[in-house]
Amino acid sequence: MASEDTWTARFMALCDTVADWSEDRDRHVGCVIVGPGGHEVRATGYNGLPRGVSAADDARFDRPSGEKFYWIEHAERNAVYNAARAGVSLHGCTAYVNRFPCADCGRALIQSGITRVVAPPIPEADGALDYSFQVSARMLREAGVTVLEYRGPDQP
Repeated sequence: MASEDTWTARFMALCDTVADWSEDRDRHVGCVIVGPGGHEVRATGYNGLPRGVSAADDARFDRPSGEKFYWIEHAERNAVYNAARAGVSLHGCTAYVNRFPCADCGRALIQSGITRVVAPPIPEADGALDYSFQVSARMLREAGVTVLEYRGPDQP
């Protein structure tokens, strides 16, 4: 039977696969939500435009102007929305994310019943989201959500 570290590495690799589906020109983020049993995928999501919204307009992906923040939905919230659309409970689940959740996503994970988040460390000097990451970490901690830092299979 595979170890917990092996399962974590598998789900984080799956996050990267799901992230590759993103049409965002700037960053690809993936989220995989796994049931309380530890091996059952309940939902996935990647950062991208809402269903039915065209990716043809490059202005929608412009980060310096902030335009992309109006158009792009984050991976974690997309995973939560996908579960809701399918009528899937996320109570007691673990969210694996290949980027630390922002405050908006942290709230969504808390409100959906996620009890554990596995993610890389908070990015340093990200700019627009620096404070948001700090608030997210604080909210997750206060809400009793366990956050496990993932540095990759070959990193301590």
